[in-house]
Amino acid sequence: MCPADENENCEKSLPINARKNCAKTDTRINSVVMKLQFQDSLLSKISSPLDLKSMDSGDFARLAAEIRHVIVSTVAKNGGHLASNLGVVELSIALHRVFNSPQDKIIWDVGHQCYAHKLLTGRLAVFHRLRQAAGMAGFPKRSESPHDPFNTGHASTSISAALGILAGEKLLGGKGRVVAVIGDGALTGGLAYEALSHAGHLNLPLIVILNDNKMSISPNVGALSKYLSRLTMKSNYQTFRRHFDGMVIRLPVFGEIFLKVIRRLKRAVKAVFYKDNFFVDLGFDYVGPIDGHNTRTLLSVLEDVQKLDRPVVVHVVTRKGKGYGFAENDPGSYHGVNSFSVDDGIEKAAVSEGGQPSFTGAFGSALLDAARDDGRLVAITAAMDKGTGLSRFKRAFPGRFFDVGIAEEHALTFAAGLAAQGLKPVVAVYSTFIQRSVDQIIHDAALQKLPVILALDRGGFVGDDGETHQGLFDISLFRSTPNMTILAPAGEGELRLMLDWALKHEGGPVIIRYPKALCPVEIPVFSLPLESGRGLWIAGGAGGQICLAFTGSLYREVLEAADLLWKQGIEADIYNLRFLKPVDEDYLEGLMNSYALFAVIEEGIREGGFGEYAAALAMRRGCAAKIETLAVAGDFAEKINALGTREQLLAVNGLDGAGIAGQVAASYMESFGAPRGLGHDKRINDTNLGNIHTKAQRHEGTKVRIELR
Repeated sequence: MCPADENENCEKSLPINARKNCAKTDTRINSVVMKLQFQDSLLSKISSPLDLKSMDSGDFARLAAEIRHVIVSTVAKNGGHLASNLGVVELSIALHRVFNSPQDKIIWDVGHQCYAHKLLTGRLAVFHRLRQAAGMAGFPKRSESPHDPFNTGHASTSISAALGILAGEKLLGGKGRVVAVIGDGALTGGLAYEALSHAGHLNLPLIVILNDNKMSISPNVGALSKYLSRLTMKSNYQTFRRHFDGMVIRLPVFGEIFLKVIRRLKRAVKAVFYKDNFFVDLGFDYVGPIDGHNTRTLLSVLEDVQKLDRPVVVHVVTRKGKGYGFAENDPGSYHGVNSFSVDDGIEKAAVSEGGQPSFTGAFGSALLDAARDDGRLVAITAAMDKGTGLSRFKRAFPGRFFDVGIAEEHALTFAAGLAAQGLKPVVAVYSTFIQRSVDQIIHDAALQKLPVILALDRGGFVGDDGETHQGLFDISLFRSTPNMTILAPAGEGELRLMLDWALKHEGGPVIIRYPKALCPVEIPVFSLPLESGRGLWIAGGAGGQICLAFTGSLYREVLEAADLLWKQGIEADIYNLRFLKPVDEDYLEGLMNSYALFAVIEEGIREGGFGEYAAALAMRRGCAAKIETLAVAGDFAEKINALGTREQLLAVNGLDGAGIAGQVAASYMESFGAPRGLGHDKRINDTNLGNIHTKAQRHEGTKVRIELR
């Protein structure tokens, strides 16, 4: 594994049996390299960035190799973000060598590329617990280290945050420098441009590192632009420029005009040589592009940059997956990975165990089938075609597929425009990222009743990535939105039905939310047609002790809970809500009047969720049932670190089968005493699962009060 191809001492920095892998033409890392045990580890000697400052710079190539070794072996075991982290190892070393963290602040945009940063700031000993329950976060986290000055997880926030921190530093009389590291992908987000514009206006000495891992460089023009931009960073030039500008501005009458002419001339000259002069127009000095894997060059540039007293962009070119052949050749597939074999790479897994598709895969298949039948259907994503299941759609219908980049706000208004023209836009996005486009959903789609379909993947708990990536807020955010429909499928069949229903709906936007999980085995009731505002019975439905009403993603957990309750002598019917908005309130009132305890179980935040709505409805209409809401507490992220698998997070928050059963049983017995016992076998099994009680389907809002003996 070669961390610095340009370093002539690269081969000397590695053990002899690894030297053959230093060639640039090597397309796959040799398994021997990844199993290296560095006899005298440099990384193990680093407990803080101060240790890096005393290290011989000639050892940095070897240090980079050790860092890559730890990252690859750990991610292979735990899963995580791989390609992006391997691409910024030398940059991380250079930043911590030059700047003085935590006095100087380094903000990593998105934060998924912070692994080397964490290793260089004394977290090697806990790195093996990366993204594990009660372990170390995969993103910067203020509560984890003083070297993480700002939590990140979503894209395009770093420049705004860094500028705010720098402005605060100056107002408080501090002298610390602030660096924002942002990738070319995150630079597609509008927030980044808003921050750049403001930073140029404030003229504070903000340092923006543009980590470019896509753009190619013309060798000739690139070499000249590197020379010219490096020249502008030198202190002698900066001193001359300040004195010259000051002298010109003091010229009587024409001073200010003359200075403007000079600056425009300078920008014109730069435009001839610079690949992109956009940053200069915003008021930034610009240096680059420079090789992000050449530590010597990085150190030289950053040492000059830290002396500037005005904003500057340092354009660094890196390669995602650097040092691990599989990831270099296919950085998209190695962006975020589950556990894998270092020697063999990630495997193209089968559909899933037992042949069940994931909800993501089921959505992708359903959308593809619908698109074949309707030429007006178009698909939109925000740089997540693989993650949202749209890859096959993209290949089949390239002219009807739109990837807008990391720009969810634009994606929604763009979709609204398409809908206004009579097309059927489907926006596929993670639930956590839809938070970025609330205004566009309300203002541009809902208020105009435009039929935009939002496929919210990862609705509910999301394993391993911490609180910034949980999909827990969409129900609360959008239940109050006018003209909005929210659907929650329990399986593949329902998901298909809901997509078909949404494509025919003309009264406003439709959200279909589903979890990051495998679809359950299909049962007959999943294929029953949708009735607007109503759900359906999975088991029972004639009224009785307890009704478990759930959002689709918790189907398995509710089945398990019903079985556990049966073992305690407590009958529980199971109702799949399907529609979280709108709701047939008369029908729901009838259901709540047919049970002693009506439990709403939802994989979302309690505050503003469906359970609170149902409880308010029951109170307004004087329903007989006790309403119990089982949902996620608003302070969940403060009580736990939100790391672990989805199953672990459900359990910690009382939404696994045992947690649901325990809370429901306790609530029932608190209000009604010991259960009456079972009159017949209502244990959930394959023979009675999905039976529909005709009586329950004919409630139609009538009030039936339960008389308990």
